[in-house]
Amino acid sequence: MSPLSASAWLAGGAANPALVGGARLVPLHSVEEARGLLTVAEVERQLPFAPRRCFVISRVPDENIRGEHAHLSLHQFLVCLAGSVVAEVDDGASRRAVALDTPRVGLHMPPMVWGAQHHYSRDAVLMVLASAAYDPDDYVREYERFLALARGAR
Repeated sequence: MSPLSASAWLAGGAANPALVGGARLVPLHSVEEARGLLTVAEVERQLPFAPRRCFVISRVPDENIRGEHAHLSLHQFLVCLAGSVVAEVDDGASRRAVALDTPRVGLHMPPMVWGAQHHYSRDAVLMVLASAAYDPDDYVREYERFLALARGAR
């Protein structure tokens, strides 16, 4: 599966692609000038939820896979602040891959979308905003259980 490049999608000015299970790319407001790049995400403009938790993933060896789970009720918003990472989203019926390769585009992952991230560049810094505090009971960590839950939701 060849990943869709977030930066190419943004440069092409294309409509928001339907990924899977309500997951979607979101263009962020950016201003680039001689002093650098400023990128902004505001609740109810670009962010579809008010973040309650933030975490950053970096220094991931290229061969490692992060994520590999879904959430029952949590929303996530992924932004690659530096470098690039391939994010896969899966709704139990189909799967899409996106190369998050610009801080100007975020990936919204609603509940019950299986996510995995891999092929981190050496300089990759992935920020994840979450709609709630950490709750281990909200995680679906077994793919077969996810598929059963996803089938039941249809």
